[in-house]
Amino acid sequence: MATIATAAYLTGQCLIAMPGMPDPRFEHTVVYLCAHSEEGAMGLILNRELADMPITRLMEQLNISITPNIENMRVHFGGPVDSARGFVLHSADFMSEASMLVDSRHALTSTMDILRAVAEGRGPRHSLMVLGYAGWGAGQLDAEIKDNAWLIAPPDDALLFGPDNAKKWRNALEKLGIDVAKLSSLSGNA
Repeated sequence: MATIATAAYLTGQCLIAMPGMPDPRFEHTVVYLCAHSEEGAMGLILNRELADMPITRLMEQLNISITPNIENMRVHFGGPVDSARGFVLHSADFMSEASMLVDSRHALTSTMDILRAVAEGRGPRHSLMVLGYAGWGAGQLDAEIKDNAWLIAPPDDALLFGPDNAKKWRNALEKLGIDVAKLSSLSGNA
């Protein structure tokens, strides 16, 4: 079986769920891929806020003071895997020993240090707090892409960190020049 060439890996790209996505957890989602290799992939859903987990409650649980810098931050559903684990996707202007650089402009940190830094006003310019992540085993995401479950788009700050979750999916499609009204939920391979 042939493996995907290194250039085909999609780390740092966004996945856009096609209409008719069979898994309701990913319906109309935009996922930022933090890692993609022959071993599998890991990403974060960008447009699903956890309404039942306000940042104030999360910060109280973590014993971090609520400040004006953090009070408007929202907690997102990053995916169905390890939903109690938190991650912060952020601009690479903030890096700690625990940060993983995803690409030249974006990083991922999964320690409380970044939340303290944001609360104290010394954190990254842009950030997105998520609980859980989306994960795929070896070849699984590649097969889903081949089966037309996902479109691929480059990220931008509005897509990654913008406040309007309800419009991110449509905006991601429009960024590719796709009219949602003309996009069929029935797709095939040519």
